[in-house]
Amino acid sequence: MGSGPAAGSVRARYLVYFQYLGTDFNGVAAVRGAQRAVGVQNYLEEAAERLKSVVPVKFVISSRTDAGVHALSNAAHLDVQRRSGQPPFSPEVLTQALNTHLKHPAIRVLQAFRVHSNFHARYAATSRTYLYRLATGCPRPDQLSVFERSRCWALRADYLDVAAMQEAAQHLLGTHDFSAFQSAGSPSTSSVRTLRRALVSPEPGSPFVLPQESRLRFWALEFESQSFLYRQVRRMTAILVAVGLGALTPSAVKVILESRDPLGRPQTRVAPACGLFLKSVLYAGLGDLAGNPACAQQESQHPGSRETPGQPEDLMRETSGPKVLPSAASELLS
Repeated sequence: MGSGPAAGSVRARYLVYFQYLGTDFNGVAAVRGAQRAVGVQNYLEEAAERLKSVVPVKFVISSRTDAGVHALSNAAHLDVQRRSGQPPFSPEVLTQALNTHLKHPAIRVLQAFRVHSNFHARYAATSRTYLYRLATGCPRPDQLSVFERSRCWALRADYLDVAAMQEAAQHLLGTHDFSAFQSAGSPSTSSVRTLRRALVSPEPGSPFVLPQESRLRFWALEFESQSFLYRQVRRMTAILVAVGLGALTPSAVKVILESRDPLGRPQTRVAPACGLFLKSVLYAGLGDLAGNPACAQQESQHPGSRETPGQPEDLMRETSGPKVLPSAASELLS
């Protein structure tokens, strides 16, 4: 016993927030094997190889996003196991090291935090918020700024009935069986979810639109829940847009929801991936780390202290140690 490569080494678990433009990726999840497609996770784990962990670093992603979907702030946990006698990396050094060695410019690590060894980025999340961006007044794709083409859904219509969309969105609030808004392939065992927030509002405007393009208007849909079904947000968005265009009445949304039929004609519409952004992932006691890191650090340095189902109780003990030495940090960042 104790003769393996990990003998005497110290494992540290971190919660990492990161963002990305999803245009170039086959989603956030890693793509394994010899396929040409690649996920955001592939790049994160490649950068983590430079941490020289005794055990290869794997990112456990909080919220899986599809190809073309963006994230203002996603989250993941990872374990770094340094060799015996080496202290754990400080969260600051870990963040800098990952950003230094990331090989894709569309990914950035926002911040890292030390967490208990039983913390789970997916199951400990208490809230997830998605933002969907729309543009109206765009009869042809080439009439939309090149800086916006992969960041919103461009609609030909000049007008959306936002009041009708807001009325329709009220039918989605609360706890329901959202089977009608779930795409095939969902791994979820239950289709019951609680939608806490569904907002439709105008955006102040895009900084990438020229003065002579005043016909273009931008709109934002925002949804909050603890978790969502596969493509639920994009399917709800497509239905609300149909209401805004006059193709459906607000009351039709209630009928669709209660039908629990994912194959009905109206609800099979899926909004394009390019307009969807994962806006935030929150954890109990931490607030919005991406939005207010200083406040989050003051509230708690060790989120997720409660035991996660299926985790042994002794994993709750946090291994402490001094911050990484400056010389080690310099080597890591070179």
